[in-house]
Amino acid sequence: MPSPADPTMSGRKKLSIAFLLADDFTLSAFANFVDVLRLAADEADKSRPILCEWTVLSETMTPVRSSCGVKVTPATTLRSAGRYDYLVVVGGVMSDRSALSVAERDYLRAQASAGVPVVGLCTGVFILHETGLLDGYRCCVSWFHHQDFVDRFDAVQPVADQIFVVDRDRLTCSGGHGAAHLAAFLVARHVGQSAAIKSLNIMMIDHALRGDVAQPGQPVARRPTDDLVKRAVLRMQQNVELPLPAASLARQLNVGRRTLERRFLGDVGQTPSKVYLDIRLDRALLKLRSTRDTVADVALATGFCDGTHLARTMKAERGFSPAEYRSAQAAVVPDGPATGVLLNQPD
Repeated sequence: MPSPADPTMSGRKKLSIAFLLADDFTLSAFANFVDVLRLAADEADKSRPILCEWTVLSETMTPVRSSCGVKVTPATTLRSAGRYDYLVVVGGVMSDRSALSVAERDYLRAQASAGVPVVGLCTGVFILHETGLLDGYRCCVSWFHHQDFVDRFDAVQPVADQIFVVDRDRLTCSGGHGAAHLAAFLVARHVGQSAAIKSLNIMMIDHALRGDVAQPGQPVARRPTDDLVKRAVLRMQQNVELPLPAASLARQLNVGRRTLERRFLGDVGQTPSKVYLDIRLDRALLKLRSTRDTVADVALATGFCDGTHLARTMKAERGFSPAEYRSAQAAVVPDGPATGVLLNQPD
């Protein structure tokens, strides 16, 4: 990839974007976003920054390590940073330490105060909230980090059933392939729809997705295809400890309870209550095999009244009790495959 924002190519670009990479940033989110810009900037895939330009900013110019170990060398210091249409913060591995330097956070706040729209990719939304840049804004987080966000920021309810959210001059994205679709949204806005489509097609992405398309979410036994059902499943996965009543779930999705049930039956062949129960049981099995929590604690964490309630339900639905499941897991050879169901015991 050529050095972006080439000063020899004069003239204001249609789209100019700067990145701030957090320590242990998610490489896929950054790469998906920047590759859409690269492909939209020039004809074919020649990669010349003609229509778009992009650069990576840093206080020190020290290479930034991604979560997979690959390092990216910044191209522009904060002091020599120019004027950009958007400032994108790419987050990564969750950590208690600051993912950006003090100078980088100050620069981020200053740019936002100057009216530059800021973008949070993946856990970059955490950084935006920590710096006070999401007060009064809707924001999007991955379903996987939904509980982390709620636990860290009291009284904040993020959107976790869409791939990205645009709220005035704040744009937030769940990460993964959603980063490519958010970048395509910006390319379409500033460069043109044909450039956005071209970029995605070269990246083997069939078509651009709107921000309100549901996130894929945690795998379930029967993969939903209906967007309403996908949203419902995501909300179920985000409310395991205190399950939502069916009427409340339907109300949050702006549909009637019977409509929701009909859509579930038509899409996955099961009622919402059955799907919800399976999600809670799967989460209970995960806790039983990955933690030392008591059965009673696992039960409370997955929406059951007590250990007896969980044991009775699990026995009826899966054919084994929590104690039997843990016993079977303990018998698995350490180097063997992970076990998600009760193993047959020797005679």
